[in-house]
Amino acid sequence: MANKSVTLKVPAKINLQLSVGPLKSDGYHELATVFQAVSLYDEVKISKAASGSGITLKISGAKDLPTDSTNLAWKAAEIMANRFGCGTDLEIQIKKEIPVAGGMAGGSANAAAVLIGMDALFDLKIARSELMAIGATLGADVPFAIMGNVAIGRGHGDQLNSVLSRGNYLWVLAFSNQGLSTPAVYKECDRLRAGMNIANPTINDSLLQALASGDAKLLGKSLVNDLQAAACSLKPSLRLILDVGNEYGALGSIVSGSGPTVAFLVSDQDHALDLTVALSGSGVVSNAISVNAPVSGAKIIESF
Repeated sequence: MANKSVTLKVPAKINLQLSVGPLKSDGYHELATVFQAVSLYDEVKISKAASGSGITLKISGAKDLPTDSTNLAWKAAEIMANRFGCGTDLEIQIKKEIPVAGGMAGGSANAAAVLIGMDALFDLKIARSELMAIGATLGADVPFAIMGNVAIGRGHGDQLNSVLSRGNYLWVLAFSNQGLSTPAVYKECDRLRAGMNIANPTINDSLLQALASGDAKLLGKSLVNDLQAAACSLKPSLRLILDVGNEYGALGSIVSGSGPTVAFLVSDQDHALDLTVALSGSGVVSNAISVNAPVSGAKIIESF
């Protein structure tokens, strides 16, 4: 019997590496990145609605997000309906835990969940590779939200290959009250690098070695983000947040993607608790939590 509703959870991502090539004539940058999915989830429920009702989108847990056709989740539903003829009489409900404009691909995660969810809701049986290709038309981070775990991203970050990764990692995430615009961070990166000879980006071998061997200390030393200086330039308080992590002995620290979320790699649960308490009491973050990684991509948790 066909499902009437499906509910999914979909993870946030951090970039263990984000290397940014020079600005190209098309306005984009070539990227070399390593994604890791972490145990911070949005929940997305997609239900069939009455004939002729169209798409409705409801969001809880976040303010000021669009609930119309400008939202990536809505766009994902329209693409699936147009491509596979499954209709647009849908109600989409999103419960946000991933920070908005936090550099953790929350919007892309929601779009990925809609793609997976509509495939199940209408029993389309679409290959994951095709769903990832569709996702890439919506945003560079959407395919990884479908794949999950750990992956290398090239091109705009949407050309993915799985990475051999051993072990589990514990991160403390420090959130800020206000997000950062990804285009603004890239623009600031270009400004800071003006006149410099920027090489085409490559993947860091020591980072891949750390993941393959499960060496958390080496991983912490191998983290790199070419957008970090730009994010700190636009939001100087990020430097204070990074300082707190360093003072409390984080194995590594990095601004996640375009920021402003900061991720600290820690050694164990006690270390995570100490750093979480320190960050929460520092006055420079809105919240701090610990998460595990890697985790799988968008996944159905309920259907009926």
